[in-house]
Amino acid sequence: MAKNLVIVESPAKAKTIKKFLGTNYKIEASMGHVRDLPKSQMGIDIENDFDPKYITIRGKGDLLATLRKEVKKASKVYLATDPDREGEAISWHLMRALNLEDKTTYRITFNEITKNAIQNSIKNAREIDMDLVDAQQARRMLDRIVGYKISPLLWKKVKKGLSAGRVQSVALKLICDREKEIDAFIPEEYWHIDAKLMDKASKDEFIVRFYGIGDKKKVLTNAEEVQEVEEAIKDKPCTIYDMKEKERIRKPLPPFITSTMQQEGAKKLNFTTSKTMRIAQQLYEGIEIKGKGTLGLITYLRTDSTRIADEAHSSAISYIDEKYGKSYANPENIVSDKKKKVQDAHEAIRPTYVELEPEQIKDSLSKEQYKLYKLIWSRYVASRMMPAKYDVKSIKVDIDIYRFTASLSILSFEGFLKVYKIDDSDEGNNEGDAEVDQQITNINMESSLKLADVEDKQHFTQPPARFTEASLVKTLEENGVGRPSTYAPTISTILARYYVSKETKQLFPTELGEIVSEILQEYFSEIVDVGFTASLEDQLDHVEEGDMEWKNVLRNFYPHFSETVDKAEIEIGKIEIKDEVSDVICDKCGRNMVIKIGKFGKFLACPGFPECRNAKPIYEKIDDVVCPTCGTDILVKKTKKGRRYYGCESGDFMTWNKPTSEKCTICGSIMIEKGKNLMCINQECKNVVSKD
Repeated sequence: MAKNLVIVESPAKAKTIKKFLGTNYKIEASMGHVRDLPKSQMGIDIENDFDPKYITIRGKGDLLATLRKEVKKASKVYLATDPDREGEAISWHLMRALNLEDKTTYRITFNEITKNAIQNSIKNAREIDMDLVDAQQARRMLDRIVGYKISPLLWKKVKKGLSAGRVQSVALKLICDREKEIDAFIPEEYWHIDAKLMDKASKDEFIVRFYGIGDKKKVLTNAEEVQEVEEAIKDKPCTIYDMKEKERIRKPLPPFITSTMQQEGAKKLNFTTSKTMRIAQQLYEGIEIKGKGTLGLITYLRTDSTRIADEAHSSAISYIDEKYGKSYANPENIVSDKKKKVQDAHEAIRPTYVELEPEQIKDSLSKEQYKLYKLIWSRYVASRMMPAKYDVKSIKVDIDIYRFTASLSILSFEGFLKVYKIDDSDEGNNEGDAEVDQQITNINMESSLKLADVEDKQHFTQPPARFTEASLVKTLEENGVGRPSTYAPTISTILARYYVSKETKQLFPTELGEIVSEILQEYFSEIVDVGFTASLEDQLDHVEEGDMEWKNVLRNFYPHFSETVDKAEIEIGKIEIKDEVSDVICDKCGRNMVIKIGKFGKFLACPGFPECRNAKPIYEKIDDVVCPTCGTDILVKKTKKGRRYYGCESGDFMTWNKPTSEKCTICGSIMIEKGKNLMCINQECKNVVSKD
């Protein structure tokens, strides 16, 4: 009897599915995409209404031959690739590559790899959704057109081998623009005044912070203003103007979507976005759990919906009732407000078996799998729980004409915080600094107060923070640039192209990245425009929903883009690009070396190439620091992979951490930077001091 053939993308997914289907099903893996546009040419016939020319991906011939043999033996074929645009496109390409048009073929999708989900997908098998396929085709072809048309111009203007991508170029622009903001930032001075007050009766003391004059807030910007306030309140009576007590509710955060999982993976676990997605894919496809076999542990990882199925919600409520008590469970299945249109085909990311606690399966998971599963599990369970409650007491005190304030928050009901701890940054909150959180429980409106002490402190405003992977994903999402499946590859691409480097989680534009971004902004301002890119994403959404014909996206985009490319080619052709001549003499042929641009930025090269192939890096010197071994300057250098390190001119010394001019007070060795501390480079000494 012929078996039913089920084709998935990966062997791991095949292994998990196999246990839920009977012996009448054969599971095979396509190993991802089997067809794509060719690498050697654009592969799009623009003159023939954007007709794509798909070819079999190199190395997939033998695999397709094997799958064709299995197709011949099967009575039915089920295409079970991932439940999104890309998965739908893979199924469509498989249908073409395996000649399944005349075969009984079905498309099945499941949001989680569980027995019920797999069996229900078989019962609800459908045809391939061409709207999803077409949305993916339009995205792929837009990206191909942009890359193939703009990249040669970068070769002409900068160097061979560079490339430009549609979404990646916007991400690069955001990072470069942020760097410009930081460079142009001028710090502004401001001061705090904290007044220590004493209750005359109880002798209790508490601190209030300067707010302003009456209800009008005032920012103190210099020492003279501070002195004026301090002199005015000296020996003056303190009057309680207002005191309020209220309850504050803190709601749980919604379960993860792709972007928030990537952000929290970066912030809480120090994972890159690509690492988070790779591990999440493993958890989704299935892990061998001791005593339980292979289980898919989480639902599908590419989603921008916070929706949770009623059945899953009810299961979570039952678990919380039993584990923590009924007062902790929130029976209402809340979906957070949608700030923008989302693809609501999938649920939020959640554990497939809520009762499978992270600690119970820790021994079956790698350290990284455990960390991410625990994060997803905790976030989901917390989202089904009641809000935390705080008793808040605030006080306003007038001294002379000036007002001071303080507040106290006491957690009265833990709620979801029992499972998932959050801080203000998790919610995007940025509490003002006009209040001080203080113990003022014994103070009331009748209390008689006196000024016991005054302390002032100078501050300076800080420049905007550089993007991290987490904050870049958040910004891309907020601006509608890209979709759940594109965030991680976008960041990976700009890092791999050496347009951006990453140090201590922060993303810096490289010299090469800044040059590329400037050219794209000069000649292709629309392509790198956030709003324009977001509008293209909206059009792709309309294609997916069946409201727009997919080639219309290309028809609308290409004419103006083509004109822009033609204009750029003419303008760039007029520019005579000369290499900048340096004062460094080539030690092989005596010519003045010129400054070239490589993948790591600028370097020195002999203009006599190819007769003379001499080249040298351009090094940045660390001021006031010399090599402890030979006394030469310490320079910023880079490895072959672009990682920064510090070494002397003679090559006798190197360290990964930035050396400083400070000397160790114990052994006299140089001190190196270690986060917020300085550490002796002599490992035997182990002296550590604060940089402050």
